[in-house]
Amino acid sequence: MFLYYVYILECSDNFYYTGITNTIDRSINEHQYGKHSNCYTYKRRPLTLMFQQEFNDVLQAIYFEKKIKGWTRAKKKALINDDFEMLQILSECRNATHFKYLGI
Repeated sequence: MFLYYVYILECSDNFYYTGITNTIDRSINEHQYGKHSNCYTYKRRPLTLMFQQEFNDVLQAIYFEKKIKGWTRAKKKALINDDFEMLQILSECRNATHFKYLGI
């Protein structure tokens, strides 16, 4: 049975990179040593592994990776820091037309 990992790297320019792999050590080393010169992280080294989550199902891992890629930096930071209360706050809809603000 394969294990899959979703991970977040912090780049030297303070941007986050989110990826998915089934060999976490190899993937981190490839990013760190610049194996692929066309990769987002190539010119943003050195890198720091900030977060990793293990999955048994590749489809769940892919779903989670895509979800994280759409998040703001603040939400990613809350996930990295295991601050689930802040993550929930940042996930709430703040749109003025949201039912929470309509007095319903």
